[in-house]
Amino acid sequence: MFEAVVLLTEAAEQAALSQILRSRRQDLTIRPVTGITELRSLDPSLLRHARLIAFASSIIVPGELLASLGYGAYNFHPGPPTYPGWAPTHFALYDRASEFGVTLHAMAERVDTGMILDVTSFPIPENAGVLGLCELTYAQLLSLFVEWADRLAHQPLLPAPRPEIQWSGRRNSRRNYKAICDIPLDISKDELWRRMRIFGANHYGITPTLNLHGVTFAARFPAEHA
Repeated sequence: MFEAVVLLTEAAEQAALSQILRSRRQDLTIRPVTGITELRSLDPSLLRHARLIAFASSIIVPGELLASLGYGAYNFHPGPPTYPGWAPTHFALYDRASEFGVTLHAMAERVDTGMILDVTSFPIPENAGVLGLCELTYAQLLSLFVEWADRLAHQPLLPAPRPEIQWSGRRNSRRNYKAICDIPLDISKDELWRRMRIFGANHYGITPTLNLHGVTFAARFPAEHA
């Protein structure tokens, strides 16, 4: 019997998302977790009667934990199917994409490969920056969560995935992000400013750097251009 939801998200979101789910079903057991250690500490009998819901989480859930969940695992990804993986907002802006979105999909052992249940798409505003696009994306992701909350809280079997929507594009990672922050000495002025505008705010503790004669310099984005 479907009795519980394991909610994998940051601590700041746990109370609000738990309240949304419980407003749909008061007898639903909700176990908020922020990482793998907490997830592994849960009673296996609970997992057999539970569904995992991840919301804007960077945690990679191992295959054996996914298999232990009796009612599946689903992720709210803060990016469209064309931007699987890490930091989708940054890479979309770097690619000068005109459209973005958020995705609800089944979780699989390989990140962002599970079958897609739903997508919300929206145009990227002209001259949008990273923080502005992140805020818009978060609002859309929360709206998608609210839209699906009743089904996630009640239905042992969710609606069938949408096979016409497939993941595509490069699956970005922390390694890709660090690589693009490695500034070559022969970079053009336009490309330098493009990278600094998108990657220069020290998000994720990674800042653009350049190496000259074995010395590494960290690049700081001027405040007047932030």
